[in-house]
Amino acid sequence: MFSRSLAMAAMAVLVSVGPAAAQKVEVSGLVGWTLSDGVEGDAVLAGDGNLYDKIDVKDSASWGLAVGFNATDNIEVGFLFGQQLSSLELGGTATRDLGDLTVNTYHPYVAYNAGAPDARVRPYFMIGFGATNYGSVSFTGVGGQARETGSETQFSTTWGAGVKVFPAPNVGARFGIQWTPTYIKTDSAGWWCDPYWGCYVVGDAQYANQWQFNGGLTLRF
Repeated sequence: MFSRSLAMAAMAVLVSVGPAAAQKVEVSGLVGWTLSDGVEGDAVLAGDGNLYDKIDVKDSASWGLAVGFNATDNIEVGFLFGQQLSSLELGGTATRDLGDLTVNTYHPYVAYNAGAPDARVRPYFMIGFGATNYGSVSFTGVGGQARETGSETQFSTTWGAGVKVFPAPNVGARFGIQWTPTYIKTDSAGWWCDPYWGCYVVGDAQYANQWQFNGGLTLRF
């Protein structure tokens, strides 16, 4: 159901800017490197005798594809897909590389491109709302048996900034940095009391973060 809702949101973005497609469309292919982290929790005693209290996504290479429509001379709306080819790591009294992990991100976005439409250099800022999917991980258990974790999809946002350079009217390059925090869970952080609303449990939300440094080719139609 979440995937269908996300697809409908992306379609709504594309339909809402249909007339802008006649003005200018930008398609970008991106490659880069992503710095990632995970979340912490209560320590668990594993079958190998170690205590593990942290799950991490290791830093690794990544790539992406963006399709944007210029709604105005400076406002761009579109859809951004990203993929990080990583691995899942357990941390605690020991560190264990569990197995290969693919992280996919899906974000409809809005961007502001500074400068005139025909400028050779255009700084940009962007924000997107969508989802991050952590794929299943296959690994071998302590007893030698084959095991696999389930796939998980969570809400995420993405924030980016960079610059586009166009040596030719329809061909350019872009370089940027992108931050994608993904909501994972909320832990109870205690109680808060006040004279008006009474007492209630305060939560401590945990996010897994991706910091991506990327560059690539941009084509304008």
